[in-house]
Amino acid sequence: MARPAKPRRICMLPPCRLFVPDSSDPAEAATAAGAAKSKATPAPVVLTLDEYECLRLLDYEGGDQALCAAAMDVARTTVQAMYVRARQKLAQALVEGRPLEIAGGSYDVCDTPHAGCCCAERLRHGCPRISAKKRSEHTMKLAVTYSPDGQIFQHFGKTQAFKVYDIEKGAIQASEVKDTEGQGHGALAGLLRGWGVDTLICGGMGMGAKNALADAGIEIYAGCTGAADDAVAALLAGTLAKSDAATCDHHHGEHTCHA
Repeated sequence: MARPAKPRRICMLPPCRLFVPDSSDPAEAATAAGAAKSKATPAPVVLTLDEYECLRLLDYEGGDQALCAAAMDVARTTVQAMYVRARQKLAQALVEGRPLEIAGGSYDVCDTPHAGCCCAERLRHGCPRISAKKRSEHTMKLAVTYSPDGQIFQHFGKTQAFKVYDIEKGAIQASEVKDTEGQGHGALAGLLRGWGVDTLICGGMGMGAKNALADAGIEIYAGCTGAADDAVAALLAGTLAKSDAATCDHHHGEHTCHA
């Protein structure tokens, strides 16, 4: 018997639970109305409440996956999976012209919404409860595309090595350079997953590789340049920006990322 999903903490219920497609063109609207009489309304795409909360925290509030995971009391890999599903469902509703319903899921509503330390404020300003949880995360397995000179290799699919870091309580405990054994592009996602990697720092990356890494539950910090060790230090300090189009520079010992 399958184990029931752990309830995910959400800050609030959505103000609207059902979105129905409509045409802005009167002629098309009339045609659609006539067609509706002869066939059933398409089944809605159902976005669960925890998937909605994941979208709200990441896309609306602008939080990152680590803080979203802490706010919802789940693992970052769970956030990654929910986010991918939610985006796919939104795309399906838009492209197929189907109603979008927000319902169901495994969740508990936060007992302090918009009161002193709601999820949105925790993401914007930090909160002792979230900060303590983030610091107490026992391990992280982090990989960086790696050049022999210690720099971040700039083409993910052609990298010949990764530097893999074991992180515990926000500090590097060990690191090792691992050879890719001639594997490239989409196959690298499976290789990283086999090593237990959950976070990747890299330079450029194609869409196929991004999708493969997302399917493997690996969080990506793309578009970065400079020394691998400096980028890891910036990530642990919370100053490494996460953006598909980011570029990262090192100036006078500081690590800054900008779109």
